Amino acid sequence: MFDSVIIGAGVAGCVAARDLAESGRKVLVLEQRDHIGGNCYDEKDEHGILIHKYGPHIFHTKEQKAYDYLSRFTDWYAFGHEVVANVHGKLIPVPFNLNTLHMVYEQEKADALEKKLIDAFGLESRVPILKLREHEIADYVYENIFLHYTMKQWGQTPEQIDPAVTGRVPVLISHDNRYFQEPWQGMPLHGYTLMFEKMLDHENITVEIGVDARSRVTFSEGSVSLDGQAFTGDVIYTGPLDELFDCRFGRLPYRSLRFDFEYYDKPDYQGHSVVNYTVSEDFTRITEFKYLTGQQAEGTTIVKEYPFAYTGAAGEIPYYSIANETNQKLYEQYRGLVEHIPNVWLLGRLAEYKYYNIDAMVLKALELTDKIKKDKEV
Repeated sequence: MFDSVIIGAGVAGCVAARDLAESGRKVLVLEQRDHIGGNCYDEKDEHGILIHKYGPHIFHTKEQKAYDYLSRFTDWYAFGHEVVANVHGKLIPVPFNLNTLHMVYEQEKADALEKKLIDAFGLESRVPILKLREHEIADYVYENIFLHYTMKQWGQTPEQIDPAVTGRVPVLISHDNRYFQEPWQGMPLHGYTLMFEKMLDHENITVEIGVDARSRVTFSEGSVSLDGQAFTGDVIYTGPLDELFDCRFGRLPYRSLRFDFEYYDKPDYQGHSVVNYTVSEDFTRITEFKYLTGQQAEGTTIVKEYPFAYTGAAGEIPYYSIANETNQKLYEQYRGLVEHIPNVWLLGRLAEYKYYNIDAMVLKALELTDKIKKDKEV
């Protein structure tokens, strides 16, 4: 009845399902949650404010292929996302840039430091904070913007974290206050959920939500079964790989998040889409959704984010893999369990135990489905 089974209806699963369906394959999508869209899922709260249930997601890319693909299913609310940090009560742009430099130092010193940074790294460059530590501003940035925030977010010092992670929070040798510098950035005009609904609206796609795939799909030595019958089609798995095998080698470490939503009967709460709390408070940031989506409403809804270590307890969600050599070796053990099973593919943040932005996930999903389609043509 089906040519492909996709486990998970987040970005990876939805893109893969649509591309395979358009090639003529019958696709079954199984989603454990009661909605599609994964962590990008958005909905209106009881006050009519469009919120991101799992924290803010802003699309940004320099890859036109990713932008063009998603544009098939949505129009865009284009805006340059800007973030500020609350440093001892003062709001300054982050990532730390040349504008920030002039806000925290008097003019003569700021001018001198700006020249040094431009001479050392070049205008418009992005410099990881740990690489910058031989320069004078690094102590301020490291202590007030990076250190405490990183320890709250990851439960580790920056030196303990994989450079690929710390490198995502650079210092910008630029006067551009935008958080991202890619040419295409913004939000689906009517929300992520509607975009994914349109993506999955195809005659060859069957979507079932609220389904634990392990009750339908069985992985055994060299074979896969669907509803108790041998299945020889392709299976794309996008969920946590350790949990697929009941964590038999131990649980893969992740950081999770708790979201506390608050509504205020006034037009504005903080004047910004996102304010990072880098040296104070237990939460890492506050998002005010109206500034992300451009929605007009009399009231406003915010969310505070509290990071913690994922334990697998009911209601917890694994958000960020913790990249290091030990954890990667554990992941490889789990990956070894599926490598010998024909036509089973791992795709996405959880299944691959790595970080992806939305655009990269779109491209990775299309790369995989291209491979699957070519393999079937041979």
